[in-house]
Amino acid sequence: MSAGVVVVGEGLLADFVSRELSSRYRIVRHADGKTGIPESADLALVLHDTWEPSVHYEAEALFPPAGIPWLRGFAACGEGVVGPLVRPGTPGCSQCADLRRVVARRDRSEMWEWKRTLAENGGMPRDPWASRTGMLQTAHLLVAEAERVLQGRQAHLEESVCLINLKTLENSRHFFLPDPLCPVCGRLPDDSPMAARISLAPSPKISADSYRCRPMDELKNVLGKDYLDYRTGLVNGKRNNFESPFAVVSVNLPLFTGDESTAGRTHSFAESELLAILEGLERYCGLEPRGKRTVVHDSYRNLADQALNPLTVGVHAKEQYARPDFPFKPFDPDRPIHWVWGYSFMQERPILVPELLAYYSLDYGDGFVYETSNGCALGGSLEEAIFYGILEVVERDSFLMTWYAQLPLPRLDPGSVDDTELRLMIERAKAVGGYDLYFYNATMENGIPSVWVLAKNRKETGVNLICAAGAHPDPVRAVKGAVHELADMMLTIDDKFDAYREKYERMLDDPFLVQEMEDHSMLYGLPQAEKRLDFLLDEDRPLRTFDEAFKRKERSADLTDDLKDILQAFRRVNLDVIVVDQTTPEMRRNSLYCVKVLIPGMLPMTFGYHLTRLEGLERVLRVPMELGYARQPLTREQLNPHPHPFP
Repeated sequence: MSAGVVVVGEGLLADFVSRELSSRYRIVRHADGKTGIPESADLALVLHDTWEPSVHYEAEALFPPAGIPWLRGFAACGEGVVGPLVRPGTPGCSQCADLRRVVARRDRSEMWEWKRTLAENGGMPRDPWASRTGMLQTAHLLVAEAERVLQGRQAHLEESVCLINLKTLENSRHFFLPDPLCPVCGRLPDDSPMAARISLAPSPKISADSYRCRPMDELKNVLGKDYLDYRTGLVNGKRNNFESPFAVVSVNLPLFTGDESTAGRTHSFAESELLAILEGLERYCGLEPRGKRTVVHDSYRNLADQALNPLTVGVHAKEQYARPDFPFKPFDPDRPIHWVWGYSFMQERPILVPELLAYYSLDYGDGFVYETSNGCALGGSLEEAIFYGILEVVERDSFLMTWYAQLPLPRLDPGSVDDTELRLMIERAKAVGGYDLYFYNATMENGIPSVWVLAKNRKETGVNLICAAGAHPDPVRAVKGAVHELADMMLTIDDKFDAYREKYERMLDDPFLVQEMEDHSMLYGLPQAEKRLDFLLDEDRPLRTFDEAFKRKERSADLTDDLKDILQAFRRVNLDVIVVDQTTPEMRRNSLYCVKVLIPGMLPMTFGYHLTRLEGLERVLRVPMELGYARQPLTREQLNPHPHPFP
């Protein structure tokens, strides 16, 4: 009877649990946690037949600082909720659990507002489904967890909650990740130049023909368990696409601003699911700083000697800013903004980067440009993340450079490659999707192999043209990546295209109607738009073999060697590579890393014709001449005036 248990709360649940534990433990009951709480106890239980957010918040301020673990139980919306078990000094509190549980719901905004209202005005009336039977079932689960804690056994509800359907009495346990921004248990370090410094370390490849440093078999043991859960997960939904020629799986990243779908594309649904989760984690890391606390707020003029000049990454034109409905304001070097620390590989020093460039824009706020997830990448090492972040910037820059300068790229012969997988992918796209594929060498002055792949519909119905791009030191991998992107859209968007065809036809004459990401690809689904790609679609152009188009390079056993080669390629053309570490505690627990790569001068991908960013990027005018596509630098008036077709 030495163990002491504090029970805070009134109602059936508190009565059932107190009665069950009282025969074995010393129970001290309180109607609320405001007075008379013992200074020491082995466990505190906060129990109600309804949801009392303010009481849970008070419990966080009362028990952990006193060194007392605590566990809650309550009923809300037809469910009993047990957990989490909160231990002093350990992240993963009741507020983290509420956030994950609420965000995973479709009515998340309304539910979060309801929670706030309950916290301010007191708890809701007793849940109508909180019957004696339902509360008794909830009590049994609570007692079992309490006894595990009191007896020193392995607890089940640390970083987990148990949900009980009070109608059917079915129950399930759900893991949740602590919220690094939690006002109760979040402990983010301040952002600093020291933390931003990057010293490249060896990153051995998993095999001679791989460009990864972590085997997927190792990751599959943690990705589903830690990140995918329909009730509390960072990603909370999964869908297999059986229409695509290949195995495509999408998962849902729930956000207060809406749901975001991220996809994995391979030849196996199981592997595609893992890649879709990784893509969702990458997107999550890129939304806002969750690994470090932003502490620098000042004007560029005051920080110029240690900061990136925002104008070098491309901004909107004066005419765009002047539009009455334009959501951004011109960059003002005297206006204080938030800055985060990144690392400049050219200057070999930490450098300040505008926060809105390091984390992509979901809300416009007071920003000066529209930023996307361009250059964000997740990896099994920091070096791997940087490697793939650079490749994404290269891929999209090559695509946009080709588009704006209307470069007549050399056409590639995929048959010149002795690669069975690629051959079968092309054949399957043709047989299942009904598309012929055309391949072009889009490598720019940096020398990193880049491709533009175009799919042309052979059927009388459906989307006419689909475009995609890829970049990789191995050009065959670049091609395969682009083919997977294309195949994801084959057949799957036809119904929507047909349903809204008139909408897309209006975009032919008014480019400002191209507002969303999918508008870009849908516009070029129209046969009438095909002529805009005549600079590529010259079937009389001779085919070049891959050996003719790309220099063969020796393979390294270490991915860091490949990364250093790429960094050297950018030094040769006087382009800096700046990396912001976006890694969050949720990623670090499994040794995953996420970065944002910025390469000032490269063309940033944007979606929405009105949000094009070319101002300050003179490279788009001179590189076509450097590559032999033009006799002299282009003028702004010569650039392609139409919306790009990147999907």
